[in-house]
Amino acid sequence: MTPSNDQENPGNRWSDLDRPPLDEGALRRALVRDGGLYRSLEVVASTGSTNSDLAARADELPEGAVLVAEAQSAARGRLDRRWTAPARSGLFFSVLLKPEEVPVERWGWLPLLTGVAVATGLSRAAGVDTALKWPNDLLVTVDGQERKAGGILAERAGATGVVIGIGLNVTLRAAELPVPHAGSLALAGAVSTDRDPLLRAVLRSLERWYGDWRGAGGDPAACGLQETYAAGCATLGRAVRAELPGGRVVSGEAVAVDGDGRLVLATGAGVREPIAAGDVVHVRGTD
Repeated sequence: MTPSNDQENPGNRWSDLDRPPLDEGALRRALVRDGGLYRSLEVVASTGSTNSDLAARADELPEGAVLVAEAQSAARGRLDRRWTAPARSGLFFSVLLKPEEVPVERWGWLPLLTGVAVATGLSRAAGVDTALKWPNDLLVTVDGQERKAGGILAERAGATGVVIGIGLNVTLRAAELPVPHAGSLALAGAVSTDRDPLLRAVLRSLERWYGDWRGAGGDPAACGLQETYAAGCATLGRAVRAELPGGRVVSGEAVAVDGDGRLVLATGAGVREPIAAGDVVHVRGTD
């Protein structure tokens, strides 16, 4: 099927029949329930950024508010990088969390936790092995090469909140890839690219991991998060280059993720240096 141009048909929800719209009612019935994490779920045709929209209302919304967009015009990744994709070609959504009982110094685990939740959910629902590139990239294998299929952005919001944004390429075709090292679930051979069950699986997985982490007071070892993240992290054991804030660059082998969620590099000088923030490049393999 030749896809229609959504830019020429902005009001047509079915302009690409390979990419049907999400069923908001069915998603809400499946995910929003008494005693669960999710308190509201809204699907919009288009917005600038689901993270920005939720962050603007963080103080008035309850924990567990979910906002999903079929398309975003100003989606952001880490370091203010732009994220672009055709309408309905992926899952673009944000979740508002308010882990008030967890010490703030442990909130840095939230993007890593989300990565584990996404990878776990997709393994079951899509049959795709999703690896994690520290701190927040989702990798799939396409034609034997690592490709970035998604990313996670965590931002403080309001007085006590954190908005977790997730962007995931689902049906993106080879001709639509924004950069050569991008990928999608479809290109990785997913057994299903139906976005409704994929979104349900990811959100249920996030609910479980978040509940366990919160129940452990944010201790990543006690709830199994630290071990599970390390097992699925494609960065560990690799030669990497970390480009740090301020222009400093550190190179070495990624040997661990410590209890604070920092990536530990063993440098050529024999020093183990923890990296809390920065842009990490896999020196061998695809960035």
